[in-house]
Amino acid sequence: MTYFLIGSDLLMAAVFLLRFSYLPPQVPLFYSMPWGEQQLADSWTILLLPLFLNLLFLFNNFICRRYFLGNSLVQKIFNVLNILLSVSLTLIFVRIILLIT
Repeated sequence: MTYFLIGSDLLMAAVFLLRFSYLPPQVPLFYSMPWGEQQLADSWTILLLPLFLNLLFLFNNFICRRYFLGNSLVQKIFNVLNILLSVSLTLIFVRIILLIT
């Protein structure tokens, strides 16, 4: 299960390092805001996505091991949730980086 997290982190780090020199000073990160200046954030805030991914992954693992140790169905649900988080946040990160560079 942690292989998905490590793979996601490595993929995001590779994309970020390869495209870092092409990043503009501001990136469109807040797509729920109205179009224009309100969507933009400093380029370093794109690193919040991998940080949130790691925090949510660790939090899910903590909850699963703390409260649902004997329940295999709930553990499988948490594993699927962690995989979905890893894939979706990695795709969001890569898509934003590739769209703006």
